[in-house]
Amino acid sequence: MTTLTLLREEGTRQIPVAEGTLLSDALRGAGLEADMPCGGQGRCGKCRVWASGCLSPPDPSEAALLTEDELGHGLRLACRCRVLGEAQVRPAYHEAVSQICTSGGDGGPAEDPMFQTLGAAVDIGTTTLAARLYDAGGALAEAAAPNPQRAWGADVISRIGRAMAGDGPALAACVRGAVASLLERMCRAAGRRTEEVDGLVVTGNTAMLHLLTGTDPSPLAAAPFQAEALFGKTVPASGLNLPCPPDTPVYLPRCISAFVGGDITTALLASGICRRPDSALLMDIGTNGELALWHREKLLCCSTAAGPAFEGAGLSQGMQGAPGAIDHVWAADGKLTVHTIGGRPAAGICGSGAVDAVAALLAVGALDESGYLTGGEDAYPLAEGVRFTQRDIRQIQLAKSAIRAGVEALLFRAEVSLDELTQAAVAGGFGSYVDLNSAAAIGLLPQALVGRCRVLGNAALSGASMLLRRRALEEESLWLARRAESLDLASDPIFMEQYIEQMLF
Repeated sequence: MTTLTLLREEGTRQIPVAEGTLLSDALRGAGLEADMPCGGQGRCGKCRVWASGCLSPPDPSEAALLTEDELGHGLRLACRCRVLGEAQVRPAYHEAVSQICTSGGDGGPAEDPMFQTLGAAVDIGTTTLAARLYDAGGALAEAAAPNPQRAWGADVISRIGRAMAGDGPALAACVRGAVASLLERMCRAAGRRTEEVDGLVVTGNTAMLHLLTGTDPSPLAAAPFQAEALFGKTVPASGLNLPCPPDTPVYLPRCISAFVGGDITTALLASGICRRPDSALLMDIGTNGELALWHREKLLCCSTAAGPAFEGAGLSQGMQGAPGAIDHVWAADGKLTVHTIGGRPAAGICGSGAVDAVAALLAVGALDESGYLTGGEDAYPLAEGVRFTQRDIRQIQLAKSAIRAGVEALLFRAEVSLDELTQAAVAGGFGSYVDLNSAAAIGLLPQALVGRCRVLGNAALSGASMLLRRRALEEESLWLARRAESLDLASDPIFMEQYIEQMLF
């Protein structure tokens, strides 16, 4: 054993570690999660730390992602650097609290709720977690946090792979701990105790619910892509290690299919589109783009792998919506102007800013419709120290194409024209902050739908809150999930055709 000294603003801390331990594992053991969208494969360069002492020499990944000057001053990748003896480490990644969407309705007054004293609704997203605490009188508190499973990869496929490789218990433990922390934070804010929480609804996509409950996710990873469980059931809080009475019921909403989860079931509840006779589209845009089309009393759903670019991951200087993130960009007089969260100096760019940046570059002629920067450079400066690269543009291009192709495939399959849609309900954290005109300008949304868009906020959390507060809605949620038909985009020729066509801006 040796000693790793953790240096942070609030003070130093001595961490005993075994020689040969990765810095990322040592930090995780200390309760810190380095941001590793690539799952620790040494590809993204987001887990940068300042380190010194007895450490392994830089490997090829570090040499490729860090300059000689950065390496010379002690900048390392936590996922590649190993502790060989006494050493010191200081996080260089952004530790600020992200701007996570918890907004949305909860269905009005409670009627026969799923709790007696206190109840909590939780949305486990691939990138973020959000929660609300209720008593009989209404909402008491809200809380949100990044999903700590990001340390195993930014997308569900990476995490499923890590679970299959033996990390399932660790993935379950970290997200259960994060949910427990949200409950404790909300109870403190409301002046209550977690022991009073006697009912919960926890929603999430199919993979997230598998990883939360420790259910084998391997069937999700290979054809025919069937879920081990579709949930729609209640489990005791003790089985999830939550700080509530052991027998507290935790309801897990019914998923629709392997890749259309309980979060879409609850988002559909919140949107109300299936209670109306007209045609409507629900778009939950994030790491997983999940889409639902209601037309002539038929519900057609699909999931498209947009990737983490809309959440800021996968971009060269991407970050979540934290202070200093460029969240909006606009063109004026042939130049680009940026806005950062909190008015801080620019530290990186989040998803909404990236979509704006592409739209603004198109507007000033710095980007052509194929996605190439016209000046011949490999990056465009947005602010001091922040550049938007050609590769960043490609990541947004791939993500927007996947979403838009999914929309077009649903419309084709249901034989619906854009003119027949009375509304497009946009859900999710990214959808709550993105400028819809920018989204249309780059082709993420059909231009014709912009005026018919309704932004729902965190609809998955809103629907979970509705279920928590109105027990009768459980039957409607089960009806929605069972009624829905899932479109397999992997084998859909229209999706494949549109995926190529929608690459153009």
